[in-house]
Amino acid sequence: MFWFHCWCGGAPLIEQFSRLFDLVVDKYINVANMLSLRLSRGGEGWSWRRRLWAWEENVLEECRALLLDVSLFPNTTNSWVWLPDPIGGYSVRGAYEVITTTGDSNMDSALDLVWHHQVPLKVMIFAWHLIRDRLPTRANLVSKGILQLDTALCVTGCGMIETADHLFLSCLFFAVLWEQVRLWIGCVGVDFNIISNHFVQFTCMSGFGKARRSFLRLIWLLTSWVVWNERNNRVFKNVVTEAPRLLDKIKLLSLAWLKAKNVTFVFGTQMWWSSPMACMGIG
Repeated sequence: MFWFHCWCGGAPLIEQFSRLFDLVVDKYINVANMLSLRLSRGGEGWSWRRRLWAWEENVLEECRALLLDVSLFPNTTNSWVWLPDPIGGYSVRGAYEVITTTGDSNMDSALDLVWHHQVPLKVMIFAWHLIRDRLPTRANLVSKGILQLDTALCVTGCGMIETADHLFLSCLFFAVLWEQVRLWIGCVGVDFNIISNHFVQFTCMSGFGKARRSFLRLIWLLTSWVVWNERNNRVFKNVVTEAPRLLDKIKLLSLAWLKAKNVTFVFGTQMWWSSPMACMGIG
């Protein structure tokens, strides 16, 4: 069905162009018949209950532009293809190998680092989704057909596509925040631009002591959580917080998380603000 089935794009045309569907004469025409009646401007495939207004003509042009890249092959049978083995096809053994084989050791290492006893569960779950690129970033929403490509730009206004790697690491605004966090904890380094690599490198950049690595994991998880909340505040509340204020939030929350799990942690805000590593006894 031309209007009702997901045959073009990520959603039925009735959802993408509901105004045109309201005005079309034959609402139940199929794709083959629509194609035979011509989809070009003035073609018989476009039959309306009345003459279109100017803005409705623009919507029609948008619909026609979407259909320009569609290639239909008559008298061809549809088939499923098992992408890991297009020639041999699907097998239980092949599916098992896909499930159990992991090609990214850094991702495995990063996922192992997510679980931290001093970090709230919701933050750990968020980080697990982040590392696996399962967050609803604009790029992911476009890939699922929820957003149009022209709405996929980063929320900070930098002009780049909002992928997870860009938003959390490469975006100029949030890259500054990571630099400020490094200066605060006293660890200077060069960052990766891939999230799993960044997490592993950030955690191990200052040695391999257990206490030091635990603290750096907490800071990385918290900073990522603050970045995501800032992104959502900009999208849904139109509220913008500058990087120094976000750094203050990281300082406050990190102190609160540590005190919640360690009753003997007696350092106050002033000491924590100036020298967190010394307060942790790992400076």
